[in-house]
Amino acid sequence: MSKIEIIPYKAEHAWHFERLNKAWIEKYFVLEDLDKWVLENPHEAILSRGGAILMATCDGVIAGTVALLKVDEDEYEFAKMAVDEACQRRGIAEALSYAAFDRARELGAKKVTLYSQTSLAPAINLYRKLGFVEVPMDNQLYKRANIKMEISLPTLQRRESPQHKGPLGRLPS
Repeated sequence: MSKIEIIPYKAEHAWHFERLNKAWIEKYFVLEDLDKWVLENPHEAILSRGGAILMATCDGVIAGTVALLKVDEDEYEFAKMAVDEACQRRGIAEALSYAAFDRARELGAKKVTLYSQTSLAPAINLYRKLGFVEVPMDNQLYKRANIKMEISLPTLQRRESPQHKGPLGRLPS
């Protein structure tokens, strides 16, 4: 069984954040100008605006990432989740998701929203499993997005995983 650890983003992770996200976006879609700006400027685009980025390691190697973009005091957008293809199907995306929910709560979020594409069936299935529900599309940020989903954090139940001690995705102290 692989050892998965969720760690806070550091400046030296910028290259991984960019490469992991470019890999999946370019595989299925076209990299949009907004993608390029966020991926090449994560500190300015996410962190300096009150958001957060988390990284996942699998057996000590950077294998995934997820970002929380601050929308307002109560809402964060779940964005830029990517897992290296060689490390998929090990629970990394789920662990990143629960860690992101914990971090969003710490930041004061009451809900988390996301924009996705229904052709990405495994991602949509994961989001539904996590408790996200479809809501009407509004200000569409990405041309590729055709679905908006949200989850209310106060009602979200924490889950345990045999791979992890305590709640999934708990950040190390």
